[in-house]
Amino acid sequence: MLRAFRRLPKSLPVLAAALVLAGCATFEYAPKDKDAPPHHGPKTFRNIPLGPTHSLGAFLLCTLGWARPDPASVPPELLPREYRPETVAPDLERIHAPDPERIQLTWIGHSSFLIQVEGLNILTDPVFSRRASPLPFTGPLRLAPPGLDFEDLPRIDAVLISHDHYDHMDKRTLQRLGNAPRIFVPLGHRRLLAAWGLYRVSELDWWQCSPLGPALIHAVPARHNSNRGLFDADTSLWSGWVIETGRGAVYFAGDTGYGPHFEDIGRRWRPIRLALLPIGAYSPRRLIRRVHVDPEEAVRAHLDLKAEASVAMHWGTFALSPIPPLEPMAEPPLYLRRVLKEAGLKEKDFRVMKIGQTAFF
Repeated sequence: MLRAFRRLPKSLPVLAAALVLAGCATFEYAPKDKDAPPHHGPKTFRNIPLGPTHSLGAFLLCTLGWARPDPASVPPELLPREYRPETVAPDLERIHAPDPERIQLTWIGHSSFLIQVEGLNILTDPVFSRRASPLPFTGPLRLAPPGLDFEDLPRIDAVLISHDHYDHMDKRTLQRLGNAPRIFVPLGHRRLLAAWGLYRVSELDWWQCSPLGPALIHAVPARHNSNRGLFDADTSLWSGWVIETGRGAVYFAGDTGYGPHFEDIGRRWRPIRLALLPIGAYSPRRLIRRVHVDPEEAVRAHLDLKAEASVAMHWGTFALSPIPPLEPMAEPPLYLRRVLKEAGLKEKDFRVMKIGQTAFF
């Protein structure tokens, strides 16, 4: 216990950053209709099947280092002493002249991808800021620059936002993009974006869709939570997204725990041509499993979806907390490789990209 209290001063910047009320607004949507879908609670949204989300108590246990560490998923001797994300220079020629016959994917880092398909350029959860934080001087720090410089982006047609956490919904990046692209968000985000000067917003509930040129954009369920401050917990919805195109369906999971929604999504869009699935920030497991899959569950999700190919995300970019007992930064892809082998799958079935790399599907 004494050791834990000695960690407290180092934890204060992380704790303070997470608790700052930044960008809070009175949300436009508060679910009240008695005939509303089951994920609409009396005043907040909730996961289906019903279950708790990540609580403030769980956050404090993690942040202060009081949570019991998990057993090692990868032998420590296999981990590098110092973690540095693998990066490559972006292929700007292909990015600015994509192959119209294929789905083209560039990993910018964390959950930020550039998806190029059928003439569309779509960003997922774009974060180009140095920190995933409401404050510029504290909070999770980017371990590698974005895989694609903001100035090198092609014309962006749409942005998909999975939820409002700072490592997924970055005010500074969205304001830089401005009102040129359409921003797709789950319910409860429109008024906040309007306060930021952003008005080309399509706000969707789970299973609703909206056209985007030759594609359809579908909001789909996830198991997570939402908040940007102390008093707005779960007042906005969280979601994944499916981009339905003539080249196949692309599924972006956002942040999610494991659940039956993967099978539901796989049944509706079969086959899923490409799935973007999170593999990081999964420890300590007994606290985080409600809202984040680990690599083993990500592989189960890949199989539930019957995806033709999957790509790993939500790892290797931000040190979401510098305090144990979170998993080592280099662990998620090694853990994933082990699980794939155990499941009889090949690494090409569930790829780990380098930051800045472009892949084709």
